Amino acid sequence: MGEAIVIAAQSGRALAQAARRAGLRPYVADLFGDADTVALAESTRVMPGRFGRGMVPEAAVSAIDALAEEAGTPLGVVLGSGFEDDPALIAQIARRHRLIGAGAEAVASLKDPFAFAALCARLGVPHPPVTAGPVDDPARWLVKAVGGSGGGHVRAATGAAPEVGHYHQARVPGRAYAVNILAGPGGAEVLAVTAQWSAPSLERPFRYGGALALAAGEAHPLPAAMLAEVEEAAMRIAAATGLVGLASADFLSDGASWWLMEVNPRPGATLDVLDRRATPLLAAHVEACLAERGSPSIGVPPEDAAASAICYALADHAPVPAIAWPAHIRDRPAAGSTVRRDTPLCTVFATGADGAAARAALDARTDRLRTVLNENTTHEEARV
Repeated sequence: MGEAIVIAAQSGRALAQAARRAGLRPYVADLFGDADTVALAESTRVMPGRFGRGMVPEAAVSAIDALAEEAGTPLGVVLGSGFEDDPALIAQIARRHRLIGAGAEAVASLKDPFAFAALCARLGVPHPPVTAGPVDDPARWLVKAVGGSGGGHVRAATGAAPEVGHYHQARVPGRAYAVNILAGPGGAEVLAVTAQWSAPSLERPFRYGGALALAAGEAHPLPAAMLAEVEEAAMRIAAATGLVGLASADFLSDGASWWLMEVNPRPGATLDVLDRRATPLLAAHVEACLAERGSPSIGVPPEDAAASAICYALADHAPVPAIAWPAHIRDRPAAGSTVRRDTPLCTVFATGADGAAARAALDARTDRLRTVLNENTTHEEARV
């Protein structure tokens, strides 16, 4: 049946799916309790918290403890998004359970914006300036939450000193990309350099939209020399911080220059598009985190391209209708549940012969989903 593993994240479905692919039995705590998460997991707990802004510490610990007890003797605990803003919580979990992933010290060094800026300066890695004070020219700055994830916490600066728990980061030009790595005691290996995009709303102009992994052999839009620089920087930062397991280094590039924005020390939103190799990525993550030396093999990348995107609700769905969800719709809200406008409704996934084909298929599937939800919300059942 495979060993049990406890997963805690804002949304645990992708990790639960990856665990099943790796032959593990997932016990999942997250904010949503989506229908496919429940179907994948041996057991689930829904935690209180705010998407993009972290967990309620006591509730997270309680949920993890309960699942670990129910699992018997689990292999350990894998943390996804939502814990980066609280290294003390990560340390507390690690004292109670075996942590499979980055420890509190590594997370603190990577997610403290001033410690991270100092690390980048020491390693010679391009990184936008940061400050905790007021700024003279607000148009040149953004306000970000310390440890925030998903881009929903990013705002345009007003000029005043940011509130507690926030900081200013200078704006830099370019499109968003991520170097996705697997780090182990023997060093880090690059999985892919994915492209990312935002899904802006009036209140959240920089919130995360989706990601694209190009097909094997497909030419990347960025120069090869630049990609080599970014990949090497990600590996040096992983080595300097003791980072282990799956992680991603987000950067912006205008094609001529690049700036490292942040490192996410955990399996991220690109797991769906990356976990398609012969070697299950969560198995490689576990091996990398628990091994004393060497690095696990991740195999060759898939031939085709893949894309996934968060579909944010354009209106309140109260209740969500009963829908015969196809396999390419993931993070499926349970029929009868409530999804509020501008919050995540589900995730859409698509593949294609190349990046353009995968993105076109993704957009078509998203449009079809929105059509069904708009036209069939009063029906007992709809088919996407």
